[in-house]
Amino acid sequence: MHSETLWHRLRKKIFPEKAAPEEAVKNCFWEVDIHSHLVPGIDDGVSSEEEAAECLRQFAEWGIRKVITTPHVSRDWFPNSRDTLLRGKDQLQELTVRHGIPVEIDVAAEYLLDDFFPDLLANKQVLSFGEPRYLLVETAWSSAPLHLTDLIFRIQAAGYTPVLAHPERYKYYQHFEAEISRLRESECLLQLNAMSLMGKYGEQARQQAKVLLKHGWVDFVGSDLHRPADLSRYERIFSVSDFGLLKNQPLRNETLL
Repeated sequence: MHSETLWHRLRKKIFPEKAAPEEAVKNCFWEVDIHSHLVPGIDDGVSSEEEAAECLRQFAEWGIRKVITTPHVSRDWFPNSRDTLLRGKDQLQELTVRHGIPVEIDVAAEYLLDDFFPDLLANKQVLSFGEPRYLLVETAWSSAPLHLTDLIFRIQAAGYTPVLAHPERYKYYQHFEAEISRLRESECLLQLNAMSLMGKYGEQARQQAKVLLKHGWVDFVGSDLHRPADLSRYERIFSVSDFGLLKNQPLRNETLL
């Protein structure tokens, strides 16, 4: 018995057991998701209430307490009205009650800065979120609006705080760091898509996301979730090497609770 015990001690010294790798803690510490497409059937997001419920249930399990979903609004593709969006809010609120999903629901929009947008702004037909009246906007993929700085100023003059959705995804920036720095100087806030860090949108987007993190330029993190099929990819955010850098960003998500 004594020799057997001695052998086991020697074996442990010669062949030490490897510690089991720690599983990443799956926790959306920001607690509020400000960018998703979870109103069924009104844009390129979820197509049914069942899909919306699946996404919301998973968000709740990851620690999200509030979802501000943001359907697309654009003249050519998704000319959703303010009333349509507000009906979508009622629909999702009823859905969470019916399924017992512990998530608060709000609805805003992701506005394309097209020819349609200035009229919506002038006629007070836009939906913002939070007390600073954050307004989530996006540009076309191939080129920025000719008067982006002017549009940002007009948003601010109307009493809103502009938030540019996923700047890391735009391919038209020739000098990304310098041009984003100028946007920051104009007091335009920036929203990072979490899945950019996993390469969902390509290597350029991933590298540009790293630039945002390096400078501490991420004001909001969002999922930009469109469908349940993306949930497994989104879950990888908890184990990517850059996840810790999100905690060093000046995130405003939790101020919306």
